[in-house]
Amino acid sequence: MTTANQAQLDVTDMVAVHRVFRDVFGAAPALVGGVTDGDADRRALIANFYDNILKFLHVHHAGEDELVFPLLRERCAAQRDLVDRVAGQHRDVDDLLATAERGVAGWAGGGPTTAAEASTALVALGAKLTEHLDAEEQELLPLCAANLSEAEWGALPGHGMQHFEGDKIWLILGLIRQRFTQEQRDHMLAHMPPPAVEMWTGFGENAFNELIAEVGPPLS
Repeated sequence: MTTANQAQLDVTDMVAVHRVFRDVFGAAPALVGGVTDGDADRRALIANFYDNILKFLHVHHAGEDELVFPLLRERCAAQRDLVDRVAGQHRDVDDLLATAERGVAGWAGGGPTTAAEASTALVALGAKLTEHLDAEEQELLPLCAANLSEAEWGALPGHGMQHFEGDKIWLILGLIRQRFTQEQRDHMLAHMPPPAVEMWTGFGENAFNELIAEVGPPLS
């Protein structure tokens, strides 16, 4: 735990990650709803984009469940009910996450799911997720800042990269880096494993910029 003479942990990187989710789910009506029925290439592009985002949300929540919430329960006994309440919101989000995954997959495959239905599922997920992110930022991040070490907090990105099941980890890195300060971007590169740095600097950054330009407004 943080002592009176110890600086609190900087947890603002989590706010940037949350901004990724807020932005991409907020863009669903334009990105998904804007795909015309006959544009199979555009449908595949946007469906894959959201498939990666949904897989990132899975691993993001798994990392918190495994690495953060247990430590907060152990070290913040007086706030255990608060920790349990906010952590429990993952279950509500997970139900809508499963619905959104089915919607995106059904739409991507050219099946009976329409763009409007897939978009509606993503928007519903985004709305419930935003409630959780607001609570986490207001109530749990201050506890993290006061009670976790830099090494404990720093384990989250590595867990995410190790367990991410999408096909474009560079997309996730790029979306987060867009919302970082330059100091945070430098810190990220300095603490990523060498193979990940090589991936990002070798082709990932260019691939990200090209994909986001192709995805277009409101994310470009």
